[in-house]
Amino acid sequence: MKAIWNGAVIAESDATVVVEGNHYFPREALDPRYFAPSENHSVCHWKGTADYFHVEVDGKRNPNAAWTYPTPSPAAAEIADHVAFWHGVEVVAA
Repeated sequence: MKAIWNGAVIAESDATVVVEGNHYFPREALDPRYFAPSENHSVCHWKGTADYFHVEVDGKRNPNAAWTYPTPSPAAAEIADHVAFWHGVEVVAA
């Protein structure tokens, strides 16, 4: 799978984990040039607390377009150290 935004491949992996229709990419599959930390957080009743990243490509920022569960609940343990996308980030087959 590839995650693409603003014409750049920001993540690529053949080992994503699909949860609730979202492909979670292993952290090492992300191109770190395109990610900046965010102070945004949210809570899912069964996965835990999510941390967000801004996606930045060619001087354009997509705020809070990526998220991860750094310490997911036991029910969501398979997405530990994985990142998912939204807000216009296209996830397509590689």
